Amino acid sequence: MCGIIGYIGSHQAVPILLDGLRKLEYRGYDSAGLAVAGSGGIQILRAAGKLSNLEEKAYGTAMPGMTGIGHTRWATHGAPTEANAHPQVDTAGRLAIVHNGILENYASLRAELRAAGTELTSDTDTELIAQLLGREEGPLLDRVLRILPRLEGQYAVVAISADEPGELVAFRQGPPLVIGVGDGEMLVASDVTALLSRTRRVIFLEHGDVARLSLDQVTVFDGAGRKVERAVETLDWDAARAEKGGYRHFMLKEIHEQPDAVRNTVLAYLDQDRRGVNIEGFGLDPGRLQKIQRVQLVACGTSWHACLVGKFYIERLAQIPVDVDYASEYRYREPLLGEDTLLIGVTQSGETADTLAAMELGKHAGAPLATVCNVRNSSAWRLAEARLLTQAGPEIGVASTKAFTTQLVALLLTALALRKIRGFEDDVDVRLAAQLQRLPLALAKTLETPDQVYHRGVDLLTATTDALYLGRGMLYPIALEGALKLKEISYLHAEGYPGGEMKHGPIALVDDGFPVVAVAPRTPAREKLLGNLREVQTRGAAILAVAEAGAPGFEGLADLILPIPDVDHFLQPVVSVIPLQLLAYYVAVELGLDVDQPRNLAKSVTVE
Repeated sequence: MCGIIGYIGSHQAVPILLDGLRKLEYRGYDSAGLAVAGSGGIQILRAAGKLSNLEEKAYGTAMPGMTGIGHTRWATHGAPTEANAHPQVDTAGRLAIVHNGILENYASLRAELRAAGTELTSDTDTELIAQLLGREEGPLLDRVLRILPRLEGQYAVVAISADEPGELVAFRQGPPLVIGVGDGEMLVASDVTALLSRTRRVIFLEHGDVARLSLDQVTVFDGAGRKVERAVETLDWDAARAEKGGYRHFMLKEIHEQPDAVRNTVLAYLDQDRRGVNIEGFGLDPGRLQKIQRVQLVACGTSWHACLVGKFYIERLAQIPVDVDYASEYRYREPLLGEDTLLIGVTQSGETADTLAAMELGKHAGAPLATVCNVRNSSAWRLAEARLLTQAGPEIGVASTKAFTTQLVALLLTALALRKIRGFEDDVDVRLAAQLQRLPLALAKTLETPDQVYHRGVDLLTATTDALYLGRGMLYPIALEGALKLKEISYLHAEGYPGGEMKHGPIALVDDGFPVVAVAPRTPAREKLLGNLREVQTRGAAILAVAEAGAPGFEGLADLILPIPDVDHFLQPVVSVIPLQLLAYYVAVELGLDVDQPRNLAKSVTVE
């Protein structure tokens, strides 16, 4: 959601800003813009639609200057028009800002400014921040500190002033901002991927931080103007990992990166002899966790599906009751929390606003707090007491793939850690540790299935507008995830259901040629699922099944088998989702859609 890039250095800003915005395209946006502070004041360039529209304008416009800001906007206040695009400026045109987030007191601030005679030129809450700054006097940093008490809500802002072209000021309350410390230059962005081509040395700003950036210095303050120290860290990501690497789309590249991502996640949390989990690596306090009587998993979207599988893992392996909640609803149902409840926030970016709010609620209630996330030093990472980092690396495609499979593995490792803490004495952890180390081979085998195998499924799905995905047990959430992937990138309607629930309503949808996708590897419940499939077959459904090649029971039943290796039951969710990811991908490609940047979606949802 919305991307921010800022630059100050010895090079012309515009090419660097455009490069940063290209790295942020994956987040989802509907307009883009630039502002440069130079000897002639501030120049603004904005365009609705794709970044290419802005680039075309920029190449035909002289915008000299070595200090600037850029933005890709996902519309909240106001339509996705050029007037509402960022950067926004004050009436005098002497300062410009870019902004992620939402001001909750938008209406009252807008009314106040209008009553004071300020002419507003956009429908955005962002312009209100620029106008408030424009009404203040003095250095830009001082202006920012004075208006902060007026801003209610979640925001990340970077500002430049025509009167101080050698400085940037960045401040955040909620959505992330990270500073890139370069060689004779400084950058600031909403995501590290925008910085990697120029530096891997970064400073993660914390809630309430205000940073002043000059050519060779970063100074960070709290909201009262007191200096605070923030560490400079060196990332282990490189720019090449955020490029397509010869694949047609980032999504396809990331699907094929899953064996390595899963391998890295597994090895990071096994003990030295790789026969079980390394509890110390989780940062969990065994004494405190021995008192845990209940686990609550909170997440959104794809991460919520991972949590549904995690419930099976933890309840079966650690014998602890588990609740799974949508983070967006969690705090509104007044959940029962205390020291005996472990709250785990699962989030790819570590910046999902709803998940962070749920974690904050748990913190205030005194619950032990953990996170499964993919970004070290993200907000969720810093908020949690116990952290399990998924080793997926940068995920650029909006539709999550490798982040999801590494979340599944991380939750299985968490279940094994809780099992160990609770003192179970058997060889289950040894057996699953061995199986987890072989899991990347099973994923690689699944990815060897020729593209042509998927063609029949693509034909069936592109010829319809609806589909039904079925699964049972811990594979039901994989049916949900498969349906979500199809919706996200192909815009075809799909619903996931437990196989046994299909006849309690959804079967009314089934008629000749209606696609039913079954997640059907070898489990004790497969015969039940086969019965469900026979019911839809008699009503004319076309059946696609994810199962082992040559699995019994599918002859004369399935129109297409998407093959997977035969793996341990606990690992089947990880393997089974791969064909569903690829199926959705091939359908979207066949329909000529933008796979990596589906409409209306953002990679990281940093507002409620």
